[in-house]
Amino acid sequence: MDSRVEQSTGDTSKTQQSPPVHNDRSMFSTLPKASQTYKKPKQQPPVPPPIPNLAVFYGFLLVNALAAAFAPIQDCDEVFNYWEPTHYLNHGSGLQTWEYSPEYSIRSWLYIVLHAIIGKSGSIFSSRPSFEFYFVRLALAAICAACETRLFSVICKTFNPRVGFTFGIIMAVSPGMFHASVAYLPSSFSMYTTMLGMAAFMDWRGGLKTSVGMMWFGIGAIVGWPFSGALIIPLLAEDLALSSITGDVSEIIYRLLDGIVRSLLVLVLQIAIDAFFYHKVTVVPWNIVYYNVFSGASRGPEIFGTEPWHFYLRNLCLNFNFWFLLALCAGPILGVQFLLQGRSATKQSPIRSMVFAAPFYLWLTIFSSQAHKEERFMYPVYPFLALNAAIALHTILAYIGSSDPAKIVGKMPAKLKLYLVSIVVLLTIDISVARTIGMYSAYHAPLEVYSPLHGEGLADTEANVCLGKEWYRFPSSYFLPKGMRAKFIKSEFNGLLPGQFNEAKTGFGFFPGTWLIPPGMNDENIEDPGKYTDVEHCSFLIDSHLPSTQHSALEPNYIEDTDTWEEMHCSSFLDSARTNLLGRVLWIPDLAIIPAPYRRHRGSTFKAPQREPGVWDPVDFKRPAAPPLPDWDVNKTEPRPYRPFRHGPYHITMGLRTMQWDEWIELDRHYLRYHGDKKRRIKERGQKCCRTAPEAFDGAIELLEELCDYLPQRYPSLFRSTPTGIHNLLTHETFDITTRPLPEDPMATAGRLVQDDLAIMFEKPDNQYYLLAGSILLAGFWRLSDKFGMPLSEIHTSGDVPGFKTKLEKGMMNFFRRVQPAQPVLRNNYFIQVDDNLAWSHSIGSEDPVSEENGGLEKQAEGWSTAEKNKAIEHHYFRSERQSLRRLPRSGGVVFTIRTYFEPIMKVAEEVGVPGRLASAVRSWGDDVARYKGRERYGEVLLEFLDGKHREQVERGLVREGEVEEGKYPF
Repeated sequence: MDSRVEQSTGDTSKTQQSPPVHNDRSMFSTLPKASQTYKKPKQQPPVPPPIPNLAVFYGFLLVNALAAAFAPIQDCDEVFNYWEPTHYLNHGSGLQTWEYSPEYSIRSWLYIVLHAIIGKSGSIFSSRPSFEFYFVRLALAAICAACETRLFSVICKTFNPRVGFTFGIIMAVSPGMFHASVAYLPSSFSMYTTMLGMAAFMDWRGGLKTSVGMMWFGIGAIVGWPFSGALIIPLLAEDLALSSITGDVSEIIYRLLDGIVRSLLVLVLQIAIDAFFYHKVTVVPWNIVYYNVFSGASRGPEIFGTEPWHFYLRNLCLNFNFWFLLALCAGPILGVQFLLQGRSATKQSPIRSMVFAAPFYLWLTIFSSQAHKEERFMYPVYPFLALNAAIALHTILAYIGSSDPAKIVGKMPAKLKLYLVSIVVLLTIDISVARTIGMYSAYHAPLEVYSPLHGEGLADTEANVCLGKEWYRFPSSYFLPKGMRAKFIKSEFNGLLPGQFNEAKTGFGFFPGTWLIPPGMNDENIEDPGKYTDVEHCSFLIDSHLPSTQHSALEPNYIEDTDTWEEMHCSSFLDSARTNLLGRVLWIPDLAIIPAPYRRHRGSTFKAPQREPGVWDPVDFKRPAAPPLPDWDVNKTEPRPYRPFRHGPYHITMGLRTMQWDEWIELDRHYLRYHGDKKRRIKERGQKCCRTAPEAFDGAIELLEELCDYLPQRYPSLFRSTPTGIHNLLTHETFDITTRPLPEDPMATAGRLVQDDLAIMFEKPDNQYYLLAGSILLAGFWRLSDKFGMPLSEIHTSGDVPGFKTKLEKGMMNFFRRVQPAQPVLRNNYFIQVDDNLAWSHSIGSEDPVSEENGGLEKQAEGWSTAEKNKAIEHHYFRSERQSLRRLPRSGGVVFTIRTYFEPIMKVAEEVGVPGRLASAVRSWGDDVARYKGRERYGEVLLEFLDGKHREQVERGLVREGEVEEGKYPF
């Protein structure tokens, strides 16, 4: 028997059906039985499609390309679960959700890899990441257009050209398709494969294509979204019913097995790809189904929000308006039409038409019954919705077009009927276009606001771009320059935010961020405080201001905080709370003739006032009183174990974080040693170490007063306030800070009180900050006498600080101008030293480079180049600095406190996890950082020792090989 069974379409076919017999088995009435043989009818010339397929493809492509260029991202899931992992594969950085943690692995890397390949291809034409973003979108637009064209062609041949034409219009102009066609979401991918699967089941020319249809639906369910497989149920049921009637049991079994095998091959490929990335064998589609269906009350989709049962009815009505109403009525219309006329208005029988109408009802029923609802969940059924609406409209038009005088519609003039139908269709199209334009004009800002970051002087900067309440509108790292990273600051949101993919490279193989278990992840949407960055660490901030917004302590009005932030760019954004329903739903032009209640309202912008450089108006601010430190003992309190290094790669940043006021000055059991060193050096070196410029005297006095107020509050067992100053209970020194002239430089007195070095920067009319007061006694590698009076930029350039001009200068200068008395910050850094002298590292040369021989004219060499190479590990010391920065409210000076912690490397390396982490950090230094820190003089010995200690810890089971275990920075 010839298994190629065809339906009557009016086109050329190999085996044609007889005219349909309209009873409940009419769609099967002419299908051959297994024992039948019959002759092939005479070939007829093919009926040309109403519009050439190529023209249809170009039409769909044009519409989809507009969507690729202008459609806002509607769902943060698209960004964090798909764009960000793709950015990680192609650029080595990105935000990571819990779904990509190997512990849960409910997202497939196969789907990401397919898009990453497209994105990487786009980088051939431009190195700008945002170009890759739009290149991937354009590729999705082309893929969607091809799928739409294929289904359009089959509908025209199978149902009716007018049904196909209507289907094309609905798909082209509907706002729902404007977003779904180019969305980087599994539901959009499933929509593509749904169209191909529909076409396969619909097209009987050349035989039943069950296996091909199963393959496409299987690919959509496996690579895309597992639940989309439910759409095949009515279509597969038709094929099974057909086989039971014709007796083709062996044929249907063969086709089913063929479809299953094809789908399983795709599943095997997916498992292999995911095993490569996750470093374990896992079946992602099952993981998705298990989490969403069987995971229990504390997990599953409901914890991410719920919606009422009518959510999809409202949503689809907005995105498809009249077409959605037609789609809902398609089934009843087909039933009524068959009962009244006994025949179908298309080439298909009513029963077969109902087969293709059924998936829409099935899908809508299933997902309306679920508590958790998302607009994207409807994407796979959009083609069925469009087909239902097209069939319904075609059936209505067939009835309206009747000229039978016995019917009411038959008595209406043909032109009147044409006008009425045209008005309804054109109005529907106009409403759809108005909503599409309205969505773009209202919500396009997130795709535009990041553009200034790519400007000259910023694009190569390493900086934090922070997101507070606007976190869910972040359009992805593709809109950030290469050196910038998106960070989250605390807002009113209390769920789980993404972390960062691990960016380690050396020693971890390919894409370690995909298989190393990230910290702080969970599948219960429980907030992880480790995902947040303090706002003081932010070089840039994305925020919105809408008059209807209610601000709070966690969501202050950053835009109005012009003392701290300077506006770089502002894009308009719809204030939905103040905008009428019509303005929210459709595009309303901003014209004066529009009545006020119907106009669209947007947010406001603010410009920062400019403070005159070098002028500081005293601020009425007093530091909060510091509570006594509990159980503090100057003889017993250990130094805090600062370990401010991470696994590579190494990033050059300011690394600021918020300081709590009671943590301004840290003292410990080494206090007497530091105090003795300082006392000796003040006596021996005088103004070389402690000095105040006349114009900075008031600022130095203000700092001294602050210390005399803070220290007795925080350390009452060591200091006591006096009417004229402060008394040290340990050293029995009393300091009078009220008499004039002071017995010594105020910075020398301040230096005697604490273990920190101190420096004060003051702004001058040239907008530069100058070092005009300092007590630099234990710096190790630099001298106050060399830097005194220098502006901030020259201090760093004269010291060859790596990346200062390209990555630090602009952000540092902006920080100094903006820092306020109420916003103190901290930062940490570290060095390796190859001698045991805290005050000055004599291994790099003499502290007094000018030789006293030859009349003091010969300058002795200094720097790492003079250091002895590869000294024994016993001579290696870990030098860590904790720096605080705050502005003095009266004088406006910016105070640095620089507390140095100094320990043998051999002691530090005994701490669990530290040797491996420090070795990774040292190896990751760029050439400029390595020169600045002197790695060439000690690197071989240091790394050999650290590697050995790391191996010991691995062998003892203290750490796992390959595990990136980061402590709570900077400890």
